Amino acid sequence: MSDAKFTPIRTLRKLVMLEEGVDRNLTILIAEDNPDYAMFLEGAVRETGRANPVHVVADGEEVISYLEGSGKYSNRTVFAFPSVLFLDLKMPGTDGFGVLRWMRQNPDYRVIPTLVLSSSALEMDVKLAYVLGASAYLEKPADLKVLKEIVQDACKFWGSCVKPEPPKG
Repeated sequence: MSDAKFTPIRTLRKLVMLEEGVDRNLTILIAEDNPDYAMFLEGAVRETGRANPVHVVADGEEVISYLEGSGKYSNRTVFAFPSVLFLDLKMPGTDGFGVLRWMRQNPDYRVIPTLVLSSSALEMDVKLAYVLGASAYLEKPADLKVLKEIVQDACKFWGSCVKPEPPKG
């Protein structure tokens, strides 16, 4: 077998996690500058019944620091490499497009499923987000119940997907 990362133990462990419907390695990063909206997103993730880590950052610079594991995010035990990123586009400083550009230029981070949640439904924003590597683009719904369902469905879906190992670093 040519896959150097294949090991029966790792594969068995992943199969057991999938059978249980829980990915114990699912770490969720939320990038949202509105603290109320961020709190609601975090609550929606927690209501999935998963005890997975959820981290919230407020701007693009923080997203990049978190992804790199630099500065206050250097402890990867506490700030594990994210399995899913919920990304707002309209943030101060480096915006969501800047984060997507940065991720595109750094192969280790391109593999993170990135779901854009934006108040913008402009065709140019949608198209640019996908061109830059977004996995999905969702307009922020006005109905919080709908938002909760979207977040919970996304967590359930990405929690059952097989994802590559995080970068060593």
